[in-house]
Amino acid sequence: MAENIPIAHAIRIRECGFDEFWLQDQIVANPSCLGLGELEVITRERQQASGGRLDILLKDPEDDSMYEVEVMLGETDETHIIRTIEYWDNEKRRWPQRQHFAVLVAESITRRFFNVIQVLSHAIPMIAIQANIVEANGQKMLTFAKILDTYEEPEEGIGLPSEVHDETYWREKAAWTMDAARALLEIVRPVYGDASLNYVKNYIGIMVNGNNYFWFHKRSGNKSLLNFWLTESLLSSATKLLDEKGIPYTVRKNESIRITIDKETISNNPELFIKIAQLVRQAWEE
Repeated sequence: MAENIPIAHAIRIRECGFDEFWLQDQIVANPSCLGLGELEVITRERQQASGGRLDILLKDPEDDSMYEVEVMLGETDETHIIRTIEYWDNEKRRWPQRQHFAVLVAESITRRFFNVIQVLSHAIPMIAIQANIVEANGQKMLTFAKILDTYEEPEEGIGLPSEVHDETYWREKAAWTMDAARALLEIVRPVYGDASLNYVKNYIGIMVNGNNYFWFHKRSGNKSLLNFWLTESLLSSATKLLDEKGIPYTVRKNESIRITIDKETISNNPELFIKIAQLVRQAWEE
């Protein structure tokens, strides 16, 4: 016998007696409801230098990427889109080392504005989420549906046997990640002597004695995610060096450090990365 599943119907949030601040409260209380991962709330109603307030600022603790969230009841419009992009740009300038995403939350995103957002998203990492209250059998529920995220990278399947992962492959896939890896290799080579780039499908490693001492994953916005492993006794030395330079990082449970970075940051801080390379070498030799 087929299970009897009730059919829900949507109700306007204002018709339920709630306003935009209520919707913000729900997101702040449970940021994971947006479907963007286990995000943390940095602040809400953040004053902008250009005027206005950013509704919610979220952060991913895994890689310090930030999400500028603008909330609107009813149908989205051009002012909502412009405001979202403006606040995203403001925060991006404030935290240039981090990856940023403009997040637009609305009850309804019409076809016209969906097309506009889709075009803009080719240049701006923009995510559109539709928020609705639905009712079934007298019970109301708040739902969130991500309807556009062009920067959401699909899971990579198994490569074809003939697929070669080399410099040409990475030049086409993410040239900026390869450039960042090359910049770091040139800086740390004197520390290790025999070091080379190791091109793999999902990352580029800096290989020393058969081990990847550093590895880079591609990210959007010409950024890359740099990873390296240290022993517990050396972690504080590395984080102190990064703190002194004001470079954000995340310490993983497996005692690795992750930094969202680009070629320019690496090239502008050679002494920092030489010291980190020395710590990494010490960790591998212990």
